[in-house]
Amino acid sequence: MLDRQRPLPAARPRHPGLALAEWRNRLIASPRFQALAQRLLPGRWIARAHARRLFDLTAGFVYSQITAALVESGLLRALAAAPLSEDEAAHAARLTPAATRTLLLAAASLGITQRVSGHWILGVRGAALLATPGLEAMIRHHRLLYADLADPLAMLRRSGRGALARLWDYAPGSQPADAATYSELMAATQPMVAAQALAAYPFAQHHRLLDIGGGSGAFLRAAAEHAPNLELGLFDRPEVLAATAASPGITRHGGDFRSDPLPGGYDLHTLVRVLHDHDDEAALAILKASRAALAPGGRLLIVEPMAALGSAPEGHAYFGMYLAAMQSGRPREPGEITTMLQAAGFARVQRKATPLPLVASCLVAFT
Repeated sequence: MLDRQRPLPAARPRHPGLALAEWRNRLIASPRFQALAQRLLPGRWIARAHARRLFDLTAGFVYSQITAALVESGLLRALAAAPLSEDEAAHAARLTPAATRTLLLAAASLGITQRVSGHWILGVRGAALLATPGLEAMIRHHRLLYADLADPLAMLRRSGRGALARLWDYAPGSQPADAATYSELMAATQPMVAAQALAAYPFAQHHRLLDIGGGSGAFLRAAAEHAPNLELGLFDRPEVLAATAASPGITRHGGDFRSDPLPGGYDLHTLVRVLHDHDDEAALAILKASRAALAPGGRLLIVEPMAALGSAPEGHAYFGMYLAAMQSGRPREPGEITTMLQAAGFARVQRKATPLPLVASCLVAFT
């Protein structure tokens, strides 16, 4: 029976864009519309394109595992060294000939391998994979991410600490092989990330550079090659510094950048793949610490993959789920970071174009 004492909910105002999107979705879901679209030539092209994208959404994990099998079996490297018959490929991969044929044909459908005159070689994407620094290490490292994503809802609910979260905290229980793979990934991908920053920003105009959370100092060494007159400083946790060898020409400062003051006297700070690893409160604390320590006229350069809703999926889709598995941080859009920088006391923010935004984007904050 209707409760006459309870007031009816107020009608929600209808935004024109929302109404249009709902109409579009009802139209697309209509069997009559789908049948008509498949009969007409332009609609048929669009329908096939959408069908392909939908299939890729469901099969993407299989594709990634095909690539992982090629990498982990050593077959990718073996094909790069010389053309192989199927028997030779089976020997290199330590698989039966039938299993090897299945793997090679699957990889060929993805453009990773190619059959020419009865022999197997790398396809265009396979050659590009090997030519991309850090990609093999990332594929190996994904075994941990996929273990967490086996139950994505449990991961999002943070039901316990998964493989990536334990690795991030350097906690007991992390496997040495996993930690070594993660270190390999960071070292292997750092040159690619550093290249984005060095192409986008004129480091030589500064005198003293402090890299915050810079780990082993790989980014500072790359910056030194680009701008040899820079005085270099590295700030990171004492246990991180103790685990890495000192580099000549780099002054090391120990501390926790979320709570400890940063050393003064530097006119350029860098945060390279650091900010997105931290939740908002900790990220804002890092930005405030940088603003407080920068010399007058100094700048902060943020270098990391950034999100962009509605365009590139790597931001919110890949890094969003990766950092959710890490249980720390989130990908942010440039506008969100700009708002945080302004809240931290920076006067203005400028975006710098990078050659490969998929790898990293750059924001410069001015004091």
